[in-house]
Amino acid sequence: MDPKSPDFVVVGGGTVGAAIAYGLARNGLSVMLLDEGDIAHRAARGNFGNIWVQGKGHNNPAYADLTRAAANSWASYANELQAETEIDLHFRRPGAFYLCFTHEDFQKRTAMMRAIDRAASVSSPFEILDGSELRKRLAGVGPSIVGATFSPDDGTANPLHLLRALILAFQRRGGAYRPRCKLLSFRPEGMGYTLETTDGVTAGSRIVLAAGLANKELAAIAGINAPVRPVRGQVLVTEKLAPFLDYGTNFIRQTVEGGCIIGESSEEAGFDDGTTLPILRETARRAAQAFPILKHARVVRSWGALRIMTPDGIPVYEESSQLPGVYAVSVHSGVTLAPFHSSALVEKLIQGRLGGDLAPFSSRRFNVQKA
Repeated sequence: MDPKSPDFVVVGGGTVGAAIAYGLARNGLSVMLLDEGDIAHRAARGNFGNIWVQGKGHNNPAYADLTRAAANSWASYANELQAETEIDLHFRRPGAFYLCFTHEDFQKRTAMMRAIDRAASVSSPFEILDGSELRKRLAGVGPSIVGATFSPDDGTANPLHLLRALILAFQRRGGAYRPRCKLLSFRPEGMGYTLETTDGVTAGSRIVLAAGLANKELAAIAGINAPVRPVRGQVLVTEKLAPFLDYGTNFIRQTVEGGCIIGESSEEAGFDDGTTLPILRETARRAAQAFPILKHARVVRSWGALRIMTPDGIPVYEESSQLPGVYAVSVHSGVTLAPFHSSALVEKLIQGRLGGDLAPFSSRRFNVQKA
């Protein structure tokens, strides 16, 4: 092993990998970040930028606690990144409403929120609002919305600004950024690992696999089960409108610039990240039903993006038992959990211990469910 090899090679230059790489570099480690680039199915370029708490962790209190703690760290995290990079992440935390279109959905939502709250250890307040109460709180909501839940802990950020800030901050901390560099394979050699990439051969003492959907194949090299699959979502963006939506919602938010981002579809479409007219039409219809002011808003852009989804929607954090020092991180909520990935997770990676309070996020849970 070359003595100049980095302490860590982080594979994946999206939000998750960049947050980990930045956190490692901030702790004084030498780090190389391999980024395949925008030819990859990069979730960061297609998501809402929601910092979302309410409803997370149903039947998994550890995930509820992890999400709530990360969201509570976001204000200081955003300030830190802006101080390092002069990039405004557009972080806001006004709270958000989850809108229910039917009485059945409202009842199910209410029961779920109460169940999560009973099981979680980290406190997160929420309110249950029927239609009349909702309309007192949220101006402009349509008459067919029967109710909503509200959490003051939900917020938003600009995901593209976040990714740019993370990579810039990583480089300013001395990190080695390798764009257009895809990992093909790796193998143990000496006290570390040799990595074959599209940009040649490199080496590192430890490897963090945070390559999104590519983790399924890459983690298997180290004997780690990363059963991620693509779940497509289609998104509409409207023209810039006068401010009317001061809060987030589960499928519509108005950006700082004025445009509305709209999307809620969840499709098993393989690796097809295109758009389809029926889904976009239904998305627009429901948006206008939720906020009639959107009925005549012009759509200026639409796209499809692929979520990185485990079978239960909960992250996988795991070290290989076959190749010590190789870790897999597979996460859907990369924006919400960014402060955790840059701090507490990094501390565990440096210590070489991903057990303890991260045991509920081991992929071994899928073997138990299968059995």
